[in-house]
Amino acid sequence: MVQETASGEGTEPVVPRLELRGIEKSFPGCKANDGVDLTILPGEIHALLGENGAGKSTLVKIIYGILHADAGTISWEGKETHIAGPSFARNLGIGMVFQHFSLFEALTVAENIALGVEGEHDMRRLEARIEEVSAAYGLPLDPRRHVHSLSVGERQRIEIVRCLLQNPRLLIMDEPTSVLTPQEVETLFGTLRRLSSEGCSILYISHKLDEIKQLCDTATVLRGGKFVGDCVPSEESAQSMARMMIGDDVKEPKAEGNSEPGEVMLSVADLYLQSDDPFGTDLKAVTFDVHAGEIFGIAGIAGNGQNELLAALSGEQLVPDSAAVVIAGEAAGRLGPRRRRKLGLSFVPEERHGHGAVPALRLTENAFLSGHLREKLVRWGLIDFPKTAAYAKKICESFDVRTSGIHSEASSLSGGNLQKFIIGREILQSPSLLIAAQPTWGVDAGAAAAIHQALIDLAASGAAVLVVSQELDELFAISDRIAVMSSGHLSAARPTRATTLEEIGLLMGGDGTAAGEPMTHVA
Repeated sequence: MVQETASGEGTEPVVPRLELRGIEKSFPGCKANDGVDLTILPGEIHALLGENGAGKSTLVKIIYGILHADAGTISWEGKETHIAGPSFARNLGIGMVFQHFSLFEALTVAENIALGVEGEHDMRRLEARIEEVSAAYGLPLDPRRHVHSLSVGERQRIEIVRCLLQNPRLLIMDEPTSVLTPQEVETLFGTLRRLSSEGCSILYISHKLDEIKQLCDTATVLRGGKFVGDCVPSEESAQSMARMMIGDDVKEPKAEGNSEPGEVMLSVADLYLQSDDPFGTDLKAVTFDVHAGEIFGIAGIAGNGQNELLAALSGEQLVPDSAAVVIAGEAAGRLGPRRRRKLGLSFVPEERHGHGAVPALRLTENAFLSGHLREKLVRWGLIDFPKTAAYAKKICESFDVRTSGIHSEASSLSGGNLQKFIIGREILQSPSLLIAAQPTWGVDAGAAAAIHQALIDLAASGAAVLVVSQELDELFAISDRIAVMSSGHLSAARPTRATTLEEIGLLMGGDGTAAGEPMTHVA
């Protein structure tokens, strides 16, 4: 499908597919890109690295025409050009697969693809083309299936196939493996390598440095909006690339020791719950305990009941049987979020914007939202503004939240810095039980290590910690025990050291017997 191939025969230089020189872009109070250079060759898999707030998203949006640079030049296949918008970018041959999918769950695969490809379509021909292209690239799709019935990995295939149908010469992928099982990651890498061999260039953005080493030919590193340099990932270590990104060594999280777990702080017993989302997943006999002093990890592909479980645990969704959720010895299934917080619960939701924080509110106000009870930020019925400001300042200082000030709006922070703020806000309340969903989703290596250490330290202090994550490396790094959610069931938990990534990956894919444990109850 992609006709052009990379060639460098003889001494004839290869014309770059894309070349950026001196790109600058400023926003009020922030220079996101400061003289950035980037060169991508035909058929090259090129990584774009940088910690949160380094300017990667801004640069990619400029390449795709969503934003326009204040200064600098863009050359496409040797000719200087101005990318007026996404439609212009697509016509050039630039496709982009965003981290968060843009799909309508009530529509079919073919209908979703038709919405993203310009022009009128004969749906039968389009369906046939989808089947042909998806099969050819190892990304099989049934064009007539509705999106709500697909796994997250299959949904990602839709976005990729939608780009492939437009014959891209440059494919941009933003955190493409954050929602995939290890088996799906291997399939994706095989597809990307084939596209590369056919001459398609790939710009690959990921915080998973081991993936970068495995997949990418070259990497460009940004720090603080500036171009730091290029490197060959296969010749670097994950640690050396992280050092380029943050300017210092990443401190690996360390546990104090293997202390015996304490009393049960969270007990879930035969939890049945019907999802109020027509495309959600019902919970079926979910049972597990989390002890003081331990980190209990729950893995699983998104859409297998994690959101329903988190809502039931946080109190946002009450459950029929009050005794199905017990917090600190008290039946809590019929208690709301406020009363559960009084029992010692702190909660970090998956969605940062709108759920974990209100984007339009200041950091001081967001600190108050969940901290006013345990931090006693209300005095005689009025907000204690000096104490609230001191609390927000403590969060930013303790968790290295990079912001122009505590009175900045939450929307002004990069995703990683906002995540650190939300995590810090909950941990500094000294909870006896912390529930965290996707605690390091989309954050850089340095921030992830700091968050992991904070969770380990909290458990070491005697708190019970429950982490729900799709990042298997994360769960294996910090969890004492691990279980898997699939189709509303929870697998039996087992010590993390007694299982493997492959076994957990198979359970995530729905093979309930692969690891020798049925997808039923947790003892």
